[in-house]
Amino acid sequence: MDMLLNPLNRRHRLRNDIPILSGAFPMVGHLPAIVCNLPRLLRHAERTLGSHFWLDFGPVGQMMTWLDPDAFALLRHKDVTSALIEEIAPELFRGTLVAQDGGAHRQARDAIQAAFLPTGLTEASIGDLLAPIIEARVQAWCDRGEVAILRETGDLMLKLIFSLMGIPTQELPGWHRKYQQLLQLIIAPPLDLPGLPLRRGRAARDWIDARLREFVRAAREHAARTGLINDMVSAFDRSDDVLSDDVLVANIRLLLLGGHDTTASTMAWMVIELARQPLVWDALVAEAQRMGAVPTRHADLAQCPVAEALFRETLRLHPPTPLLVRRALRELRLGQRRIPAGTDLCIPLLHFSTSALLHEAPNQFRLARWLQRSEPIRPMDMLQFGTGPHVCMGYHLAWLELVQFSIALALTMHKAGVRPRLLSDVEKGRRYYPTAHPSMTSRIAFS
Repeated sequence: MDMLLNPLNRRHRLRNDIPILSGAFPMVGHLPAIVCNLPRLLRHAERTLGSHFWLDFGPVGQMMTWLDPDAFALLRHKDVTSALIEEIAPELFRGTLVAQDGGAHRQARDAIQAAFLPTGLTEASIGDLLAPIIEARVQAWCDRGEVAILRETGDLMLKLIFSLMGIPTQELPGWHRKYQQLLQLIIAPPLDLPGLPLRRGRAARDWIDARLREFVRAAREHAARTGLINDMVSAFDRSDDVLSDDVLVANIRLLLLGGHDTTASTMAWMVIELARQPLVWDALVAEAQRMGAVPTRHADLAQCPVAEALFRETLRLHPPTPLLVRRALRELRLGQRRIPAGTDLCIPLLHFSTSALLHEAPNQFRLARWLQRSEPIRPMDMLQFGTGPHVCMGYHLAWLELVQFSIALALTMHKAGVRPRLLSDVEKGRRYYPTAHPSMTSRIAFS
């Protein structure tokens, strides 16, 4: 950890009677440690400062970070806003659901969320669309025998998302290139000059938005068609609230962004854990054989308890969104703490999902947590999808995709007489921010 903290910054300071973690670098603050080893940084801060402290996110500024469960109340508090997300990445998130609150958020969410519920996904035959794409990609891995797993799951997720959007196969390379350029807006310095990331990212966003408008127009011209985009447009147009197409397009783009990195990371970790856990692999294969085919409807997922437990335990131990950020609109009282108006807040989901206060043997991978439970899934069990009014609309879609992926992987590899085996260290090069994922060089063999 010492190499990731500034050895020249050891002075302990206070801000609003809350300690500021030492070790920040000029300009970048604690970002090196946050990116490369967030769990260790949080443990270090908790051990030396307690459960409340300030972390320095460099260009974003300092955030009051909470390590006790009281923090969950902040995600549902009426005087806490998500607008900070738009300030962090305005080029990507301006006008989208994740950065809105109150009436504007409810209007946009109510207009399109039906398409993401189990009934909407089933009526649009989303499972039937995704299953053959997943099966074909997994078969290709089996034929190759060895893959860089995160790169492969990333490519697979782009193919799935583009298929959901109805993009023709011959256009996929162009969309893939523009998407990679769009991601540059997350880290682009504020210099709008030819050839620099901000200029390329903006051009890619404008290109994508223009084509999304064409999809919206085509959906209206062919209203009888089914599909996720058509259903979103149809629900949007039926809404009682008057919302501009800019809102619709921005949130379809959010679907492209939000469903890619997070689900690709979870897929990669699922394969890694299956390689680490031979008994889990055997249980998954047995379940897949009982199924006989990849499930295509949410009603079928109840028959896949092992695959669902794999999905949930992987998300718990390896949450792809490790932090949530908010801002206090007014002075708040939380427990014995006073939070001044305007305070930027950080809620570390990674800390809670691996906390001994909330989970028995939190660092162990145990499907039994889910297979042997008698009570329904709690909000605490779905932290990776957020809570309160901003709970992720893609929850049911991700659940379907990842169970389909698990069953397809088990069926395909078992038929070939192989299983996943880990070939490299997944920790070296692991990243935790802005999204968390295993090392890009992690390799899996199927042998």
